[in-house]
Amino acid sequence: MAHTDNLTTRRALHREIAGTIGLLTDEHDFRAMRRYRTFTFDDHQTYLQQVEALLKTRAAQGTHTTVALFDPREYADYCADTGLDPDAPASRSRFTAELAANGPSIPYDGRPLTDLVPALVDEAVRQATWEYASTLLARAGSCATCGEDLGHAAFTRASTLLVRILDTAPPGHHHLVCSVSATPEPLIAVLHADDKDGATELDESEALEFTTVLALGIATHSPGGLVMRTSAPGTPDRIYGWRLRGNALEALTAGEVFDAYCTDVDSGDLIAPESGVDYCEPPDLGDDAPAPHRH
Repeated sequence: MAHTDNLTTRRALHREIAGTIGLLTDEHDFRAMRRYRTFTFDDHQTYLQQVEALLKTRAAQGTHTTVALFDPREYADYCADTGLDPDAPASRSRFTAELAANGPSIPYDGRPLTDLVPALVDEAVRQATWEYASTLLARAGSCATCGEDLGHAAFTRASTLLVRILDTAPPGHHHLVCSVSATPEPLIAVLHADDKDGATELDESEALEFTTVLALGIATHSPGGLVMRTSAPGTPDRIYGWRLRGNALEALTAGEVFDAYCTDVDSGDLIAPESGVDYCEPPDLGDDAPAPHRH
């Protein structure tokens, strides 16, 4: 009887142990791992099928699993820094545990890997964008005139602008995109927000990334822009936006918004406008910000 009780207790405890799986999302990364003798998979598709089967089994047992993006180059660097043998399953397990705490990851929610992998890659891009923008913002330095921390001031200013944008937006679901010119390629951040019972609901991680990218544009006086699409039942979608000017947002005209959405970026050819969409000017943000600092 005691033995049975112990088994029951152990199974119950097993269901409460969260796990992390480091996923090799593409063929290139998979081939890189095959140089290790203890990595026994030969085919990427078979590997993905086995991972998905394991995820489904754990979910059926009531066990929570986090899926993390496994980067072979980062893994090799990690092993070199820590003195671990890269050709050892225990080393991969330890690296994966680190990913669960610090790397891009998402919880497994039952969706097929064909849907989960793009979401995981998007999360990795989001995290890399935020880390890069944060690093550049921290290096912005101080104003030569007043000594103000430019990065901190820009982040505060970006936060104020985002609040004003959401406060003046019509009711509905909002999809915001901020783009700032940077090297080697533009930084892009996306934010989703919903009006619920007079309050705005949004993802805090998205909001942090969005504000950081906008702040970087402000601190470095880089060309950039922000557009928002609002959807609400029974009404056409509304699309409007601004261009970044110093530490302020300059409203785009309805014609400029139309041209931006209805012109092919590569060829310059016109694209038919979406049906049920209004390309319009944004509401007044009531912005009375002082002139931006220069340094």
